[in-house]
Amino acid sequence: MAEARVRVRGVTIHRPIIYGNTATVLTAAERETCGFPDHTHRWTVAVRSAANAPDSDTVGGADDLSYFIKRVTFKLHDTYSNPTRNIDKPPFELSETGWGEFEIHIRIHFVAESGEKPVTLYHHLKLHPWSLTFQALGTEPEIPSPESAAKFGPVHSWQYDEIVFTDPFQSFLTLLTAHPPTPLPRTSKNPTPFHTSYPASLEETRKPGVPEFTGAMERDEGERLEEAKEKIIKEQEKWKGILLEREKELERLQKLLAAKD
Repeated sequence: MAEARVRVRGVTIHRPIIYGNTATVLTAAERETCGFPDHTHRWTVAVRSAANAPDSDTVGGADDLSYFIKRVTFKLHDTYSNPTRNIDKPPFELSETGWGEFEIHIRIHFVAESGEKPVTLYHHLKLHPWSLTFQALGTEPEIPSPESAAKFGPVHSWQYDEIVFTDPFQSFLTLLTAHPPTPLPRTSKNPTPFHTSYPASLEETRKPGVPEFTGAMERDEGERLEEAKEKIIKEQEKWKGILLEREKELERLQKLLAAKD
């Protein structure tokens, strides 16, 4: 048992996840039955594995994440009753209705054997298609009426991320390696983009369906992170050089001042 609590130094292991939401427009009948006539959308916010399950209409979710995630806490807008919602078993998601967009705090708690602290993510709930949709139709970008938006189908807003575990406990490393994530496809079979939906009139050019994260997107994200890291290092080096020059100038002025005294 003691060996299981020993950290494996020099080892880093990660698990890809996605977090975000899908939103659909409520019909007039649904608005009446939901108990809030002013609500315009039904939405689901979730933390899922990155790969899509075969023939599924859900973004991500091919893998059960409960082997390393114990709980996901979603903090909604304060206008919701009981705005802090704890989900203790998969799927780690919740559905609600509403009319406005807001930031959702997502706190991921890991299983006890991980010895890891919770991590917090932030997601801006998206209900409306982005302006790209309207530009494609040749109209002015604007938030559509519920009747118009219903023609565009679900809106998907998802972010890919990787939870990285450094120097994990041996028992936790064994647990993780026993559950390898489903690999992402190299390219998407479905060209539907994220954040935008397309109506039937555009089916000839845009096949409607469920967006999918791919290995290419994962590589692109990694390249962007490396690029950003290089820029930060260059910026640090630049300011380090400026600081050294200023320190030399300060030292020169101090010596000059001392000589006058």
